[in-house]
Amino acid sequence: MTHPVALIDHYINGQRVPGTSGRHLDVCNPATGAVSAQVVLATAAEVDKAVQAAASAFPGWADTPPIRRARILFKFLQLLNEHKDKLAHLITAEHGKVFSDAQGKVARGIEIVEFACGIPQLLKGDYTEQVSSHIDNWTVRQALGVVAGVTPFNFPVMVPMWMFPLAIAAGNTFVLKPSPIDPSPSLLIAQLFKQAGLPDGVFNVVQGDKEAVDALLELPLVQAISFVGSTPIAHAIYEAGARHGKRVQALGGAKNHMVVMPDADIDQAVDALIGAGFGSAGERCMAISVAILVGDVADRLIPKLVERTQALKVLNGENPAAEMGPLISRAAYERIAHYIALGVQEGARLLVDGRHFQGSEAGPGCEDGFWMGGTLFDGLTPQMRIYQEEIFGPVLGCMRVANLEQAIERVNAHAFGNGVACFTRDGHVAREFARRIQVGMVGINVPLPVPMAWHGFGGWKKSLYGDMHAYGEEGVRFYTRQKSIMQRWPERIAKGAQFVMPTTQ
Repeated sequence: MTHPVALIDHYINGQRVPGTSGRHLDVCNPATGAVSAQVVLATAAEVDKAVQAAASAFPGWADTPPIRRARILFKFLQLLNEHKDKLAHLITAEHGKVFSDAQGKVARGIEIVEFACGIPQLLKGDYTEQVSSHIDNWTVRQALGVVAGVTPFNFPVMVPMWMFPLAIAAGNTFVLKPSPIDPSPSLLIAQLFKQAGLPDGVFNVVQGDKEAVDALLELPLVQAISFVGSTPIAHAIYEAGARHGKRVQALGGAKNHMVVMPDADIDQAVDALIGAGFGSAGERCMAISVAILVGDVADRLIPKLVERTQALKVLNGENPAAEMGPLISRAAYERIAHYIALGVQEGARLLVDGRHFQGSEAGPGCEDGFWMGGTLFDGLTPQMRIYQEEIFGPVLGCMRVANLEQAIERVNAHAFGNGVACFTRDGHVAREFARRIQVGMVGINVPLPVPMAWHGFGGWKKSLYGDMHAYGEEGVRFYTRQKSIMQRWPERIAKGAQFVMPTTQ
């Protein structure tokens, strides 16, 4: 006898709203493969209902003084800290991420909320007195209106928090379309925001798939869309949003390199590659998927890398000893396994094959989960598809080059430009690398250079479509528009009508 599972529905205008489409998607625990719930998939009409609620709430929220908006965010911040482990457990249950990693990603999301609490300062404009005789000029930043976020499965708390805290703090109202694969955290976030005193309609959640995304792109009331996901979809969303007259920020895929120089600390570099390559099962856009080994460093590093990859603790994410959890789905396993087979066909040397890992090794009840161990290749070349394409899984490839010049050339020639790292003890090498590399986020002896909340996140080339990075001051600019005001209060206008623009006099 089968038992009914819980339904995960929408959150519109301050309350949970059951879906009416009749379409559902199973939500699974990746560690066990068991269906834990079903998420409803929104119709275009349901998306429109959320957008209408956000539009109705916008005038009052935009007119709320920034300091009062900040006070609600401060209360929300307090509630997030009280419930951060609950959010992390939801992530582990629906995504499979190791619990300690989930805790860290919740913490990084909370940092954006902390930054957004400074919105009274962040919204300050510029003022110039006496730009011309008796004329003053100043700028203000004002909210856009209804804005939306479309977020991926791999960070169901952190990535939405790259978007909605700043958007809402700046006076916008927000519609979130989370991934249907791990949708539960979004509803808890909505409930905490309401508890913090956020007015109904300011934050809304619509569960869904492509139909919901298309509706957000097409509805005229939606002024801007933020997206994080694969490059083909990011490109399509950027073009569709522009076609419908929207401001779009679309973060795409990555193929991140880590350059290891001959003078690097080998043990430190191996630790960095293991953590950055296999953390979160490689399902993150900042994962290191290619190690570029310069000179003779490969002969010293690869044996240790093989040993560490084979010893990787792949366990149920709730196990405190776990270093890596399961993949998100059976489809992800099949896609990654296909790339591993392709790498062998292309001539790369398969040093460790993660396909041999069995779910029974991960812990009791994990036999039917979506499990794969760490995979390690050597001998990658620029022509190989496993080098050119994003695999988005626990697959790390090694490429050998003769010197720093070749390493920089390889990185700069790649279509993606999201993140990169260089491990060295040479300050000149570090400076030249950071200056010349054509990548948006650079780490020197830092394998995952994810910028802090006040700096902003975003890559170059095919890793970002749009002009502004996520969060930080560029996030504030994305969710606002500048207005310039010139003002004069003369006792009289002696010269009568003037037919030229004001000039400095």
